[in-house]
Amino acid sequence: MPAISPRNLTAAGLLRLLGAGLAALLVAALLTVPHHQTTRSGPLHLAKDVSTNPVTPGNFTGYGFDQCQAPSQAAMDTWLRTSPYLAAGIYISGDSRGCRNQTYLTAGWVATQLAKGWKLLPITLGPQASCNPRFPRYGSDPVISATATNGVYATAAAQGKAEADKTVGVARSLGIVPGSTMYYDLEAFDAGNTKCRDSAMTFLSSWTTELKALGYLSGVYSSASSGLKMLDQVRQTNPGAYVLPDQVWIADWNNQANTSSAYVSSTGWMPHARVKQYQGGHNETYGHVTINIDRDFLDVGQGSVAPGESHCNGVPVDFSSYKVLKQPASGAKVSASLKPYVKALKCLLTERGGYTKKVNGKFGKPLVAAVKSWRAAHGFGAKSATWNKHLWLSMFASNAHPVLKYGSASAAVRDVQRAMAVSQPSLHLPITGVYDAATQNAVTAYQKAHKIKHHGIVAGTTWSALAAGKR
Repeated sequence: MPAISPRNLTAAGLLRLLGAGLAALLVAALLTVPHHQTTRSGPLHLAKDVSTNPVTPGNFTGYGFDQCQAPSQAAMDTWLRTSPYLAAGIYISGDSRGCRNQTYLTAGWVATQLAKGWKLLPITLGPQASCNPRFPRYGSDPVISATATNGVYATAAAQGKAEADKTVGVARSLGIVPGSTMYYDLEAFDAGNTKCRDSAMTFLSSWTTELKALGYLSGVYSSASSGLKMLDQVRQTNPGAYVLPDQVWIADWNNQANTSSAYVSSTGWMPHARVKQYQGGHNETYGHVTINIDRDFLDVGQGSVAPGESHCNGVPVDFSSYKVLKQPASGAKVSASLKPYVKALKCLLTERGGYTKKVNGKFGKPLVAAVKSWRAAHGFGAKSATWNKHLWLSMFASNAHPVLKYGSASAAVRDVQRAMAVSQPSLHLPITGVYDAATQNAVTAYQKAHKIKHHGIVAGTTWSALAAGKR
């Protein structure tokens, strides 16, 4: 495994990043907060209230990427629609980072990504281990002091606290709210060097202590074979000596998209407190946009968790398949086996179609009128009162249409899972609200059947197909 990951954007990579053209630059400019200024340390002023931004990365299990320069808005939008990634590492602070000046990184940029569903991993690359030969990177950026008095690394502790204070200041100005995780990038070093190792541990302990005091979570990124191995050994052999981070970000380039590493015990930061960078710097292209990235897999917070749902005071609306429904012949009643589906239909029409009558298992004149109204409004023709599987699909595509992919967790994911139960009932897909591998496989099969691009990602074209009732 390579000792460290590349953190500098190459000239070619920079040209590709800027290749999105003036339109991308214009989008970024429009998203910039008015009167907002930037220095090496980040934004100075925040001109709008971003207190409603969600905690980041929060609860998530899925794929991410990181790169030196935060991408343009146009690039982020394209990758949201076309890439497997839903998380992005961004360098917000630290005098030793490769891209001190971030072209696009503003409070507006952060708020936009979070609103669109991206999970952000804020990274600081400040003072590095004293025995790392690659630092100081610029000459003026400090390294972690290895000077000790009676075994106490007071200067290293002060540096860790100062770096946490600085990071939180930048995070707040960018609208990254308390409860979010700040990740410190400690590049690979000789962990066998006692003073270098102990001063680095003191620095990280102080970083973590101060972050937690300020209401943020602490994360540490490092090479699996040096910094993370060091942290895990301390955790196991001397657990009270230092304050350990809440989360770890393991750089282990074994090309396995999980959070396991041979260098870190399976008991450490488990469950849901790990990120793994499983592939180093390389170019990837989605939607004709190329970015030089590292690949990551995240399992943090509680993992991807969907909020609970209740419909019409507890009416079940989730089934492994959905039946065709129509008004019984004169004098007949809806069969007992179909009543739950009729009741679910009435409930969903109450929530989405303006139905105002009783929610029960009867298929009478009020439901006939509601079905015909829905059919007319959604282009299915109002002559028939039959509610078929095409209409179930249109129902499940009638709410919000966010981009969904592996790791998404929301009410919209439940709608997609219900739609897959209509189109592929043999799968018996659980309706959990979490976009997992089974959901991805079902969506991919649906997209292949209808010749939809970007398999496994639910975006505009897929939502449109569902709304049109395409089975």
